[in-house]
Amino acid sequence: MATVGLKDIVKVYGRHIAVRGVDLEIQDKSFTVFVGPSGCGKSTMLRMIAGLEIISHGEMRLDGKIVNDTPPRERGVAMVFQSYALYPHKTVRQNLEFSLKLEKLPPDQIASRVNKAVNLLEIEPYLDRKPAQLSGGQRQRVAMGRAIVREPKVFLFDEPLSNLDAKLRNQMRIEIKKLQRRLQVTTIYVTHDQVEAMTLADVIVVMRDGVIEQSGTPMQIFESPANQFIAGFIGTPQMNFFAGSVSMSRGVATFVGEGFKLPISKSRFGTGFEEGQNLTAGFRPEDIVPQERSKSAKLSADFLSAIGFTEMLGNETLLFSSYAGTEFVSRMAQPRFVAQDEIMKFKFNVEKMHLFDGDTGMSIRAA
Repeated sequence: MATVGLKDIVKVYGRHIAVRGVDLEIQDKSFTVFVGPSGCGKSTMLRMIAGLEIISHGEMRLDGKIVNDTPPRERGVAMVFQSYALYPHKTVRQNLEFSLKLEKLPPDQIASRVNKAVNLLEIEPYLDRKPAQLSGGQRQRVAMGRAIVREPKVFLFDEPLSNLDAKLRNQMRIEIKKLQRRLQVTTIYVTHDQVEAMTLADVIVVMRDGVIEQSGTPMQIFESPANQFIAGFIGTPQMNFFAGSVSMSRGVATFVGEGFKLPISKSRFGTGFEEGQNLTAGFRPEDIVPQERSKSAKLSADFLSAIGFTEMLGNETLLFSSYAGTEFVSRMAQPRFVAQDEIMKFKFNVEKMHLFDGDTGMSIRAA
């Protein structure tokens, strides 16, 4: 059993409030990812859970026990750092053994734990090497091995893949997920990369300016963002936004942007709209579709736009353009060659439209 409970957690550095009253329950054996822009407080949260930062206010529990004043070594957590934090003068084997020797465990128990980690991570060929003789991916495996040998209740990862190239980062994401499933250890992972968050997490916690904006499964965060910030942060490329206002006619609301009108579905957004109310409409790139590649939708709207430039990605092409002064990105499946300045007809898939309050940025949904 390894639950983590955070209640009204605050962290203050001088006059700067880094974390502002965070409440969260992290379930046993779950893989929870804190994600957000730089400076949002996610790494500070992780360091407070580890005991490396003092909590200014609030209550932190591990397995129901308050641990605010418990030293890091006694919390039953193990942390993997972005910088690997390996001892450069020690071999891989010595790095794995070090914390266990500090605990004065019997030699046979140390050997058993090290061998288990070595087999799990397939790092036996590197046991007699020093960190300088290893690649980035190999160092990351050793850093994870050093956490595994401690047999912690909770794994903590602080942006562990940010120093790796794209291909190796993808491989290590898969390995970390497999490892967590195999060990069934509660895992808390911090990243600024929303792709990592979406692919790794059971639960995503989106932070901004020291507060939790939303938490939920990857699909919940993607399909039902709580506000415009989350909608723009989660998803690659990010959601497209168009400013507009409400036009009311006989009780029926219409979103009116510059040069286009879109019907507002009562079933999705309710009926609480007022004439002239400021709104922002959001569309994922796959929901602004070149007409020649689109499937029929019950609700859609057409417009013409000249292509500014493209990104060919093999199985798809990203089209960068603008409409009524607003830049947007469209995702074209089954791509063909698209010339610069080519005029294309696009369709808004209004069934996939998101609406946000133009003043507060909060998502609008039917009650």
